[in-house]
Amino acid sequence: MRTISEYLPEHPFFRGLDERWIDLVVGCAANTHVYPGAYLFREGGPADRFFVVRRGRVTIETSTPTGSIVLDTAHEGDVVGWSWLVAPFRWTFDARATEETSLVAVDGACLRGKCEADPELGYALLQRVVQTMSDRLQSARARLLDLYGNRS
Repeated sequence: MRTISEYLPEHPFFRGLDERWIDLVVGCAANTHVYPGAYLFREGGPADRFFVVRRGRVTIETSTPTGSIVLDTAHEGDVVGWSWLVAPFRWTFDARATEETSLVAVDGACLRGKCEADPELGYALLQRVVQTMSDRLQSARARLLDLYGNRS
């Protein structure tokens, strides 16, 4: 397995970031591994990190009175979690591994500090997070249309 410093520059989310910024992100990152059914985070909990899926699958879910609804699924190469960047830094959804999953966990407070010290880094990451949010919302919209759009 490649090291985080070898993996992140090639990852689509980080591709094109200046090498010095990649080094700053790597300084906030650690490899982690979870098993099926393990939650990466729960709605309302402290949003203290985000995750890059190296291998495996993670569902993004929300609770309803009748159970959980899967809004989206993240696979190898996807990024999960943006609440680390948005005050009050609380998760707005659940994220759960549905198979054995290897991830890079990036410490949100650490990275926010580096973004505050270097606003160019902050802007570059914000652009990427907003794109991820947009993609995730479009995916959730399509899933909801599939669930509720074809009622006879």
